[in-house]
Amino acid sequence: MSFSTHLPRIMEIGKNARAKLPMILESLGTSKPLIITDKMMVSLGYIKQIQDLLKAAHIDSDYFDGTIPEPTSSSIEAGVKYIQAQQYDAIIAIGGGSPIDSAKAISILSKHGGDISDYKFPRQVNELGLPIIAIPTTAGTGSECTRFTIITNDKTSEKMLCAGLGFLPIAAIIDYELTISLPPRTTADTGIDALTHAIEAYVSKKASPYSDAQALAAMKLIGPNLQIVYHQPNNERAREKMMLGSTLAGIAFSNASVALVHGMSRPIGAFFHVPHGLSNAMLLPLITEFSIQAAPERYADCAKAIGCAHADDAIEVANQKLIKTLIAINQDLKVPTLAEFGVDKPYFDEVVQTMAEQALASGSPSNNPIVPTLEQMVSLYQQLWSA
Repeated sequence: MSFSTHLPRIMEIGKNARAKLPMILESLGTSKPLIITDKMMVSLGYIKQIQDLLKAAHIDSDYFDGTIPEPTSSSIEAGVKYIQAQQYDAIIAIGGGSPIDSAKAISILSKHGGDISDYKFPRQVNELGLPIIAIPTTAGTGSECTRFTIITNDKTSEKMLCAGLGFLPIAAIIDYELTISLPPRTTADTGIDALTHAIEAYVSKKASPYSDAQALAAMKLIGPNLQIVYHQPNNERAREKMMLGSTLAGIAFSNASVALVHGMSRPIGAFFHVPHGLSNAMLLPLITEFSIQAAPERYADCAKAIGCAHADDAIEVANQKLIKTLIAINQDLKVPTLAEFGVDKPYFDEVVQTMAEQALASGSPSNNPIVPTLEQMVSLYQQLWSA
């Protein structure tokens, strides 16, 4: 059996890797980049640092900071209008998953037109937009090396999965120094997001030997370091391992897809504005317990890679340790329930059926070891309320 793998053409990894940005632009034959980011990155001084770096190499740049957390179709339209007013030949996406996901959508729409809803799954978007150099500032989404973007439809509250090689950045700069200033909540949410990517890629029905190797390597880096970076934010060694683990997890799920956790997570974010990594964290223990009976060997491998089970533990023992560990991680990282987050219960009950329908339509649940029925998915959402 053969399988396909897809990666950015260029990857620079390590401390101060961002210094290679001018060289990357030159190698791509580009000279007028637009930086796509958010206002936080500007206020923290990261954008000035990047522009100074480019200016020293005689490269002029502008920036668009109108991206928002959990990007929407209207926020994308604003970026498209901005980029079409000038003749930019490359995009530098700087920030967490939201600015990078926004840059991917803006890249395609600015060149090919239409509305982002025209590009949602199951369409495969393989046409190329403006080349993207992705510079993540969180160790979590892996968006710098994936062929996916997630955009919310303003009109329907649907969180649309868009997929295809057109969304894969041409280059990625993986510089862990950019994560050191992250607040604890963001560190936790993005870290659990990365862990979820690795686990779901490994248990996915689309897994391959290549994605398995990346997923296991990611878990070995993330498992021992996730709680360390939360409690010791200046621990550079742990930050470096989390950053590499996040990228490897991104490579894994970009090539194997995600599964039920992500499928159910997107509607939670769309309807209740729960950050993506946090909604993944809420779901991960529950969905793991639901799915584990269908892939016990695979989940046991996850437990051993994360470091919560011994290499000689029986499968059932390893699986029980995995569930207990995922619950304990959520407790340690102060992951709230939906009720604690402040979700309105009557509204939740009103939209839960729609959430389940949107989750199923996204395609991700079909990769899960157990593909739930619509009724089972509604039940899982209801269990999540105070889990």
